[in-house]
Amino acid sequence: MATIQQTAIQVKNYIGGQWVASKSEDTIQRENPAHTDEIVAIVTNSTQEEAIQAIESAHEAFQSWSKMPAPKRAEYIFKFMDVLEQRRQEVAELLTREMGKPIREAHGEITKAINEARYSAGEALRLTGETLPSERAGIQVRTIRVPKGVIAAISPWNFPLVTPLRKIAPALAAGNTVVFKPATVTASMGAKIIELFEEAGLPAGVLNLIVGSGRSVGNTLVSHPLVKGVTFTGSTLVGTGIYKLAAERLIEVQLEMGGKNAAIIYDYPDISGAVDQILSAAFAASGQRCTSISRIVVERSIESEVAQYLADKLASYVIGDGISENVNMGPLVSQDQLETVEKYVKIGLEEGATLLVGGKKPDGIAGGYYYEPTVFTNVKSDMRIAQEEIFGPVLVVIPVDSFEEAIQVANHSEYGLAVSCFTHNMFYAEKAVEEIETGMIHINNGTISESHVPFGGLKNSAVGSYSIGSTGKDFLTALKVVYASSK
Repeated sequence: MATIQQTAIQVKNYIGGQWVASKSEDTIQRENPAHTDEIVAIVTNSTQEEAIQAIESAHEAFQSWSKMPAPKRAEYIFKFMDVLEQRRQEVAELLTREMGKPIREAHGEITKAINEARYSAGEALRLTGETLPSERAGIQVRTIRVPKGVIAAISPWNFPLVTPLRKIAPALAAGNTVVFKPATVTASMGAKIIELFEEAGLPAGVLNLIVGSGRSVGNTLVSHPLVKGVTFTGSTLVGTGIYKLAAERLIEVQLEMGGKNAAIIYDYPDISGAVDQILSAAFAASGQRCTSISRIVVERSIESEVAQYLADKLASYVIGDGISENVNMGPLVSQDQLETVEKYVKIGLEEGATLLVGGKKPDGIAGGYYYEPTVFTNVKSDMRIAQEEIFGPVLVVIPVDSFEEAIQVANHSEYGLAVSCFTHNMFYAEKAVEEIETGMIHINNGTISESHVPFGGLKNSAVGSYSIGSTGKDFLTALKVVYASSK
């Protein structure tokens, strides 16, 4: 497929309702991961001073936005959704060109973003409190929720539309203002989100964009005294650093971080049905998802059947530029990510695991960060490929001799985000729910999250209130208790 060279997008900051070029002459070029000779965006590497300007702009806008009636705030989110739907194809194509995922997955991300934004807009009308009985006569007691102020939203590159909106829309609905820092490699999608909100008429300063490396502006967003909360999605290493900085100022954080998610298949007759769902969860976005399944824990008697079905299904995968409708899997996001996957495949071989399929760049495709979907068998739970988050298209199969051992293997991880358990034994299903140490447990289905349901994890996967659903407001609002005398 010939590369269609398009004009590179110049990504600027958006501060106080104005697109502003950075004073820094340092820029970052972002290439199309499917065709690395095509530059998708040229991103300014902003200064700390510009990050402070964005924060101050958001703080000023908070004075009026927080007092706006909740239904009016919700209207802007609904307008944004309308604009996004109208420009769906344009947004999907940009998402694929910049991040690499297949166009059908890009459309799926847009649909999910709209669904989550719709729920968030409704949450503006559900910021309820309680009326409580008093111990004293003549006293009325109630609780109310109030917005916190400026929220820093720091998002990753793997879901460059839905993850930022998962932070921005609930924050705006609750009456906060936002300074948004997207990942540098998907900064033009971050700018597109701002453009769509601008078209929806969002007042100046309510949502600000600051682009650049985390080193240049990220610490400023976390450390500035006007920032009242930080919501971050990304690696556990970076999240830990944010947590330390935020703790120094005693502000709350919402951290969604790594995962090494397992899928258990035990006492489940529909092996092909289970594996089909696991494949989707393992290789969507080329395995670059925090909820990707990267470990299959299977009873030893069916290990070979599971392995054979995996090999047969993956043989039909079409790898290539995600713009093509027939592609199952696009490229990895960057050269660094490709090298990370290659490193772990080498580690797996050195550890003694058996390479079932994949393990190399695909033949006949040049000019992109492509890698074949890869499966290892004969894997032990303490191997590095079974313990460390690879964030790529690598799946390992771990055989066990009992359901108790399956739970032990699932829990043998520093992470605790999501797990799938395929079983027709209801005792096993309940045991999994009670004993597996993860924030989300899926019984007889893959690791799909829904747009109105809390999303989060345990252990090194998350800190703070879960996002999406009713729990988001626990991070985005402060609770006030009001004692009022009738005298």
